Amino acid sequence: MDSRGINKNFADARVDALAVVVFKKDDPKKGLLKELDVLSGGEIASVLASEEFKGESGETYALRYKADKGKAGRILLVGAGEKDKYKVSDVAAAAGAAARKVRDYNLKKFAIAPRSDGDAVEVAEAAAQGVITSQFELDKYKTKDKNDKKLGGFTVFIDGAKPADLKKGLERGTAIGESMNFTRDLANEPPNILTPTEMANRAKKMAKEVGLKCEVLSEAQMKKLGMNSLLSVSLGSEQPAQLIVLRYTPKRNTAKKGEMLGLVGKGVMFDTGGISLKPGEGMDAMKYDMSGGASVIGAMRAIALLQPTVPVIGVVGCVENMPDGKASRPSDVVTAMNGKTVEILNTDAEGRLVLADAVHYTEKQGATEIIDLATLTGAVIIALGNRNTGIMGNNQDLVDRIIATGKDVGEGFWQLPLEGYESEVKSDIADVKNIGTKRRAGTIAGGLFIQEFVDKAKWAHLDIAGTAWADSPKAHQAKGPTGVAIRTLVRLVENSQ
Repeated sequence: MDSRGINKNFADARVDALAVVVFKKDDPKKGLLKELDVLSGGEIASVLASEEFKGESGETYALRYKADKGKAGRILLVGAGEKDKYKVSDVAAAAGAAARKVRDYNLKKFAIAPRSDGDAVEVAEAAAQGVITSQFELDKYKTKDKNDKKLGGFTVFIDGAKPADLKKGLERGTAIGESMNFTRDLANEPPNILTPTEMANRAKKMAKEVGLKCEVLSEAQMKKLGMNSLLSVSLGSEQPAQLIVLRYTPKRNTAKKGEMLGLVGKGVMFDTGGISLKPGEGMDAMKYDMSGGASVIGAMRAIALLQPTVPVIGVVGCVENMPDGKASRPSDVVTAMNGKTVEILNTDAEGRLVLADAVHYTEKQGATEIIDLATLTGAVIIALGNRNTGIMGNNQDLVDRIIATGKDVGEGFWQLPLEGYESEVKSDIADVKNIGTKRRAGTIAGGLFIQEFVDKAKWAHLDIAGTAWADSPKAHQAKGPTGVAIRTLVRLVENSQ
């Protein structure tokens, strides 16, 4: 999609529609709104006075005006709520809402005035990301009733901004937005198409395109390394497990000697629960149980394109959890890569079995900080709903940095405790068990289990079960996969330069 930035003459942009952010109780007789109100013959002031449009976040209102040939002829008001609460991260949602509405009108190009006082690079980045992610839809496999309307391009207006800043912001936003859509496409794929092997193939293809190194470990290689915890999950499947390893090495390394960030993702391509079979109702949603792995792959794609000056390794354990005569049984005991024995009491608590070996492998590869992402527990949805991702860790500084970075980019994280709950994962017959006691503190128990496989690295666990998938559409995005945490991870990497 074409994008450009302008720093003056917004009303003269050669587009099909002009979109402008409007706040609650905004004054149409000041600044840019005044200019557009004159253009519309006073209609903006009339609409605001009548409260047909109140400026609520995500609200839109379109109006026409007589324009010179080649100019817009339409103005789209885009609500952003209260002005004093409007942040740079909110620009993405406003731009996305505008883009979806413009596309609904079957228009090809629009210009948006975000009206943010933030840094021009960050504002342009947020606008571009919001426009690009707004265009993702679930209808890839439809042969009819498909949304074939396409935007041709967009223009971001930031009054007085330097052209170089606009260009940089648009390039950054495009890289992040397209990487989020790459992740969302993976998460939306049906499991008969996106097997562990196909996930690995797509990761390899992507890595070649953006300059990452990619290695895929086979089951035989994992067996040799002692990854019996991960491999126990795939025993009942005809699909072989795959361990995807993506490496980003900067041309100029500014990290402290020996330091490296590791991103680890749960890639359960489909989760039946195994022998501990899930109920049939809602099982179709388990195609998205690989969303943590998809987010790691998408984040690594964006990192490669943005080229920060610190090294990053991304590891994704890909398996399919199926019931079969060879499948793991409740009460089986396996030995993980780090030598600890694991009592498998519930085969539907499989994600942590995958992450146990994946996290340990990542530390063995040199990661000194590790962040794992997983749709790990239904308990986190009960606790936090779909607004915040649960976060736990063994290092408060790392946890605090993730929470603060998420707040900057518009993603919410809520910390849950680990200390004092350690007994939840102690087994009577092995070193650890893969579920807590009597279903209590389920999300915490999941985090505690993974922590058992971290040695000296600083570590944080993100339970994205409630935030990886949107059950209903919003003004700025379709229902379905969200690409959660990619923006946070990318910014976190860049902040560590």
